[in-house]
Amino acid sequence: MNDKDLLVLAAKAADDKRAEDMVVLNMQGISPIADYFIICHGNSDKQVQAIAREIKSKAHEFQIDVQRMEGFDEARWVLVDLGDVVAHVFHKDERNHYNLERLWGDVPREDITEELGQ
Repeated sequence: MNDKDLLVLAAKAADDKRAEDMVVLNMQGISPIADYFIICHGNSDKQVQAIAREIKSKAHEFQIDVQRMEGFDEARWVLVDLGDVVAHVFHKDERNHYNLERLWGDVPREDITEELGQ
């Protein structure tokens, strides 16, 4: 599976659990950590956990190794590391506080609305 397919897989999983305000940052050539960051949020701890759990479940379904998942129990900022794609699943309040979109404001955004069927 290539990076773009992995990105779409993770984004669809998040979308299936009604992740809100999804933003995809194209980190290629910018970050040594990952090629893509997915940033989204849920409105409750349970929704944040459901989004992260679905991303992990879909990855396993396609034999993708989840390198790590951090912050799941607290459900304020869950990081799901799929290697070349890292999903940042925030609780809404935490997303506003950390504002990664502003921190990485000069990074190109990837439009995946077509792939999500929106």
